Amino acid sequence: MNVLLFVEGNDELSAQAATLAHSVGDEVRAVQVGGPYAPAAWAKAIVDAAGNDDIVGPGSDRGNEVLAHVAAQLDLPLAANVIEARGGEVTRIRWGGTLLEEARIHADRRLLTAAPFAFPPAEVPATETLTPQLGDEPVVVEHVSPDTGGKVSLADAKVVVSGGRGVGSAEGFAVLEELAALLDAAVGCSRVVTSAGWRPHTDQVGQTGTKVSPDLYIACGISGATQHIAGCKGAKKLLAINADKEATIFAHADYAVVGDLHEIVPAITAELRKVRE
Repeated sequence: MNVLLFVEGNDELSAQAATLAHSVGDEVRAVQVGGPYAPAAWAKAIVDAAGNDDIVGPGSDRGNEVLAHVAAQLDLPLAANVIEARGGEVTRIRWGGTLLEEARIHADRRLLTAAPFAFPPAEVPATETLTPQLGDEPVVVEHVSPDTGGKVSLADAKVVVSGGRGVGSAEGFAVLEELAALLDAAVGCSRVVTSAGWRPHTDQVGQTGTKVSPDLYIACGISGATQHIAGCKGAKKLLAINADKEATIFAHADYAVVGDLHEIVPAITAELRKVRE
């Protein structure tokens, strides 16, 4: 079976989706869609270009949304966030990454999105740009990025220093900000922190916040709720600092420090200053 690969551009998630596409198809064609973002119109362009081919896309917010429209237009099931495909069977991530589901696709064609960071990147084939017919389809007229005040954003940061309930207060984030400044890092937080009003929602890492994939994620005073892990599981390395040795976050950590973050984080900052003197 041949595969049509929908890519958003020259990005890592699309390259990972290419790996899935090559694993399920004999021949892979790649397309992207030009013009303003109009999910239903983009889907129609992809449907027309695909013919009878299987369709694979990245498991990004946009990739999942566009392929959901494709599935609706073709009246076919969509298997999102796939980590393995075997003929008509797939393994996919559910519930924010806490559950792996084995599923059988009851259809002649497969519509799949690749779970982020589940596949190594592959070379994307030469890409054809599709021009959708917009008509009366809803169009996203403006995308507003959060104001980072000139600081590195959560989505782009190579290092993220994040705080949870254990930070104790809005003022308690001062030690995290100091460490982040030394590391050229972004400062994130858990949902409970935004609910308490200590940090804005734009700083939230998690299933209902920003999903990050830094080289290093430093979780300070974060218990490790499922929703938060869903947002930071793309990190290459995770350092957890928590006073509770039974905290769930330690099960996901590459490095663990049990202790008071208000003592440990300043100590790390002090050692970094010494090294840089």
